Amino acid sequence: MTQPITVVKRDLSGEEIWHYTGKLLQRESSRIVLEALFRRADFPLMGIVLRAGDRFIETYFTDRWYNLFEIHDRDDDRLKGWYCNIAKPAVLEAEDRLSYVDLALDLWVAVDGTQTVLDEDEFAALALDAETRSRARAALEELQKLFSKGQPSPL
Repeated sequence: MTQPITVVKRDLSGEEIWHYTGKLLQRESSRIVLEALFRRADFPLMGIVLRAGDRFIETYFTDRWYNLFEIHDRDDDRLKGWYCNIAKPAVLEAEDRLSYVDLALDLWVAVDGTQTVLDEDEFAALALDAETRSRARAALEELQKLFSKGQPSPL
């Protein structure tokens, strides 16, 4: 049986924004991969629609300033694209619970490789120290380079 794991998204102050549960697929020293189903109302995003039941393969890192969501259609499992959150490294709060602090800045990567940086205005408005802002920008650049070399594989 696959172990359930709860993911907690936090704001800059550490307050919980929301949480959900997924199934653990892989755990390594600095990486956790899980599968979760989208449980919100249909949501248009960059030319696609995220729909309730879409399958997300989510990769979290305890040593990188981002996480990756590979999104698949609920009906035919077709790849829709990747949503990447710029965030502080994930923290394992317990064996079955991880959290991350979202830094607002995001990267959307379409199936054709087109990259779009999202929420730069929200990121600019955050009260971040210079080191955190620099690490977040470096994480975005790392992701952009990773995707420019092709599709990453979470497993």
